[in-house]
Amino acid sequence: MQAVKAVRQNYRPTEEILSLLEDFRCMVNDCVRIGLRENLTSMKSLSIRAYHQLSAYDVPTCYRLTAISRAAGILRNYRRELKKMGQSARVPYVTRLSLTDCYGFRVTHRLVRLPIRRRGEYTFIVLNDHTLRTIGGRTPRSLTLTADSLSISLSKEIAEIEPVGAIGIDRNLDYVTTADSDGSILRHDLVRATKIKARCRETKSRFRRNDARIRGRVYGKYGRIQRNRVGSILHNVSASIVRRAKEKRFRIVMEEIRGIRKLYRKGNGQSNDYRARLNSWSFYELQRQIEYKARWEGIPVAYVAARGTSVNCSICGSRTYPNGLRTLHCLKCDISIDRDVNAARNILAKGRGVRFTPDGPPEARKEAVKGNETMTPILRADGGKVTQG
Repeated sequence: MQAVKAVRQNYRPTEEILSLLEDFRCMVNDCVRIGLRENLTSMKSLSIRAYHQLSAYDVPTCYRLTAISRAAGILRNYRRELKKMGQSARVPYVTRLSLTDCYGFRVTHRLVRLPIRRRGEYTFIVLNDHTLRTIGGRTPRSLTLTADSLSISLSKEIAEIEPVGAIGIDRNLDYVTTADSDGSILRHDLVRATKIKARCRETKSRFRRNDARIRGRVYGKYGRIQRNRVGSILHNVSASIVRRAKEKRFRIVMEEIRGIRKLYRKGNGQSNDYRARLNSWSFYELQRQIEYKARWEGIPVAYVAARGTSVNCSICGSRTYPNGLRTLHCLKCDISIDRDVNAARNILAKGRGVRFTPDGPPEARKEAVKGNETMTPILRADGGKVTQG
C-alpha cells in the first residue's frame, strides 16, 4: 500500500516569495469566481475555462494547475455547505497567503529550488536537519508554502504487516485508554491538553475591545498557541501507541465517531462551559495522527461502530449501570469496571471478533465481525492491570 506523510518547518520568506504567494492567492480567487459564475462542477471543466485566463500572471505555468486544483476543492466544499446551510453559506474567498506546487520545485542537497517567474528565475529555501532526515533520499510529492512555514509531502510503497493481535483505543476528553491482545491496559493522560484549551478560551473571553481586526489577531494568536501545544501532546500519545503496535505486530482498532458535535449544540440544555469543553475535544486530530503514522509503518487500521462500546459489559455484553467514580457495574457478571477500560475492551472485541472472559481465552462466545473471517482469541485481561502511560 502507499503511505503518505508530510514534514513541516519554519522559514523566513523573501520579498520574491511573498510576491509569489500573493499571485497564487489571486489566481485561486480568480478560479473560484469563474467556477461560481459559470457553475462549473469538475476540475476538468474549470481547467478548460480558467487555464488560459491565468496567463495574465507572471508566474511559471506549473502553478496554474495547482491553483485550479485548490479552487476546485474550495468550490466542492462550498457546494456541500450550500446544501447543508442554504443561502447562509458564505461565498468562498481566499485571504491567507499560500502556495502549492507539485511539478516545479526540486530538493537538492540542503536546498529547495522554487521557480518564481516565467523567465527561469529561481529562489532557494534552506532545509533544516529534521526535514532532511525525514526526507531521507525519498522523492517529494508536493510542496506547500505559507508566509512562515514550508511543508513537503512524501510517499512510499510499504507492505502491510500480518498482525498477530490488536490494540483497541478508546478516546475521550481527558484520557486515551488502550486494551490489547496481550491483556495490557494503558492509559494516556490528556488533562494537560484540556487545561490548555480552557486557559486559551478564558483569555479570549476576557477580550472586550470592539475592534474586529484586533480581535481577529488576538484570537489567531491564542489559537496558534493552543494548536501548537495541544498538537505536541497528541503527537506524543499517537507516536507511543503506534510504536507499541509496531513492536507487538498489532493492528489498531478505533471507534468510527461521527456526528458527535450535534450532541453539544446550543439549545440542548447544556451550559456554555460544558459545550465549549466538549466541542474543543480533539478526537479527530488524534485519529488522523494515529492513522497516518500507522500506515507509514505498514500497520493496518480498522474502525468499528461506536454503538454500545461504552455501556455494554466487555465480558457478557449485557447493559451496565453507573457505579460512581467513572466505574460501571454489570448485574449479570456482578463486577465493577472502569468505564474507559470497558470501552477499550469492547472496541478490541469488535475488531477481533472475540469477547473477553473473566477466566481466560474464550472458546464459544464469539462476536462475528463483518469482513473478519478469522477469529483470534484474546488472552485474559484483568481490570487491575491499569498502568499510567
